[in-house]
Amino acid sequence: MNDFLNQVWGNNPVKHYFIVVAIILFVWLLKKFISRYLAALLFKIVHKIWKNVDKASFVNLIFQPIGLFLLILVSIVSLHKLYFPPDLNIDLYGYSTRQIIHCIGNIVLIISFIWLLLRIIDFVAMILKRKAEKTSDLSDDQLVVFFRDFFKVIIVIMGIMMVLNFAFKLNVGSLITGLSIVGAAIALALRESLENLIASFVIFFDKPFTTGDLVKVNNVTGTVEKIGMRSTRIRSDYKTYVSVPNKQMVDSVLDNLSLRTQRRGDIRLELSLQTSHIDVLNIINALKKILTRDKIINFNVLVSEITGQAIVISADYYSINFSLAEFNELKEAVNLDSLKLLETSKVEIAGSNMDVRVKN
Repeated sequence: MNDFLNQVWGNNPVKHYFIVVAIILFVWLLKKFISRYLAALLFKIVHKIWKNVDKASFVNLIFQPIGLFLLILVSIVSLHKLYFPPDLNIDLYGYSTRQIIHCIGNIVLIISFIWLLLRIIDFVAMILKRKAEKTSDLSDDQLVVFFRDFFKVIIVIMGIMMVLNFAFKLNVGSLITGLSIVGAAIALALRESLENLIASFVIFFDKPFTTGDLVKVNNVTGTVEKIGMRSTRIRSDYKTYVSVPNKQMVDSVLDNLSLRTQRRGDIRLELSLQTSHIDVLNIINALKKILTRDKIINFNVLVSEITGQAIVISADYYSINFSLAEFNELKEAVNLDSLKLLETSKVEIAGSNMDVRVKN
């Protein structure tokens, strides 16, 4: 048995292969338990910062990335102790098989590490979002989502740089310097995207609107559902999903309908020219009584103009700021009461009667 274990296969004793396989198999079998134990250790650190963190949620979120990263790390370290067989170390497009395998191992290790960091960012964002949901301000909810996506992009870029540096042995610093002219050209080509990204920061810090606000911009009226890094998603009045670039949301005239303190309604009555001034005064006083109700804060009723066809009575009223459905109910009630007033007063509407005369 000792003779067999001491036999040399591919520049390595057989027992070394058994040791490497045993180590990898051991970590693979106990990966679930080891990763949960490491996740529990990380939870102790996190618990010192956030006291109300759910341990089960934290462990379930990151134990899989930890297990995969641990298995890949142990496998690479174990295989690195073996001598690569010279017979298998052939050249392929200027690179040896050993270099290619080493490069693939580094890439997989970096990807698993980046995945772990992304899951940690998701967990931190989940905690901050729960805290933000307890406040009445909706801007902090969207702020958490925005910075979660922003930091994820940064982590992915860092991962690409690590792959170029550790896997392909490229000097990232000199590579960035050499690509400065190309980067300037790309930045010029992506100028609009960069402007939208800067505008997203302006939106979050200046807060002209937040998620859930009813806004009107560029002939689009709807509810803001999401503020992204490039565009803002609006659910329009027609229930369509409109994406407006953030630069337009900042540069255009934006009407935040949710921030108005009152809602306005208008009435316009065009009476016949044969209507007496007493009837006009009676209608004005009756309109004032109609508009004197709980949900209407103030109003104005007056004879706005007298034309060749009608006597025009205009009224505008301002209600408390409630939902659009409630305001429509109030507006309908006011309009119906105005119609009843015209019916009871027996006043003719301009244009309701027309005399036709035929002259020879």
